[in-house]
Amino acid sequence: MMDHTARGMLALLCALLLLFPAAGLAEGAPENNAVQAYLAALSLPEGETLIMPQYPVPDYVVWLLDVARGELGYVEENNGLTKYGTWAGFPMAEWCAEFQCWCVSRVDQKHATRLLNRAYPNYSGTNVGRNWFISQGRYIARKGSLPDYGVQWYKDTCQPIPINGYIPQPGDWMFLSDNSSYDTSHVAVVEYCAYDASGAPYVHVIEGNNVLKPAPQGVERNAYPLNSWRILGYGTVRDLADWTLKFGHDGPKVKALQEELVQAGLLDARYTTGKFGAITQDCIKSIQRRYGIQETGIANLETRLALRKLVRLNQTTMP
Repeated sequence: MMDHTARGMLALLCALLLLFPAAGLAEGAPENNAVQAYLAALSLPEGETLIMPQYPVPDYVVWLLDVARGELGYVEENNGLTKYGTWAGFPMAEWCAEFQCWCVSRVDQKHATRLLNRAYPNYSGTNVGRNWFISQGRYIARKGSLPDYGVQWYKDTCQPIPINGYIPQPGDWMFLSDNSSYDTSHVAVVEYCAYDASGAPYVHVIEGNNVLKPAPQGVERNAYPLNSWRILGYGTVRDLADWTLKFGHDGPKVKALQEELVQAGLLDARYTTGKFGAITQDCIKSIQRRYGIQETGIANLETRLALRKLVRLNQTTMP
């Protein structure tokens, strides 16, 4: 029987093999080194087993987590003043979001990246960060369904995302609420996920000013059950999910839908505007009529699967 140290080392080795198969370990040394640094920085409590990241961990995520770890133990001043709020222009702010945006800005400064407002939002205020990720097409709701949109599914498998089904990846931003509304009250950055001694999955995060606690004042590590009702969802590092679209929606998800409609021969390329209007709706209805789907004009999963069939059919019949 393996002791906890041996089991932990095996988990780390398996994670490396998953992220970078043996044939590719010698390639892309900077990213390999970054991933090894990420894994080496983890300190799993006794009895925990690492849930291996399903996708390669980008360098910038490792850098972001390094910056966040460097802030562990920071506490706000007696009057609520923090360097994160000061940086953001709101010195006395409840600074969970400001902390994370500040960390991203430090990565940009140190590594000459341009992550802020591209990979991650720069914001203060309720719901702004979550809505930014939704607008970028990189958000997964814990319950697998987005208010104002609908059911979500994984892009690679077209399988619906079940409640508590998504295991967040390192660098994802986790949005939480302190009540039954859909409004965000807190945000934290995911460091890793692990099973506890009983086999229950937990999300391990680094966070600042946790307003869900009685006295939120510092930067600290925390862990949440994957099925915690407080977790609303995750702003993801990668574009992993699609979701139901309908008239009035806009953004990169709509544009991707329109590009598929072009490939299917249903839409003129000049209408790939990223706005779901009457022309896009008519295209969706035509697919639904053709495949015997209820004619709603809503691009749900069943309709998207039919569209993919039509794209393949159109490509095979093209001269």
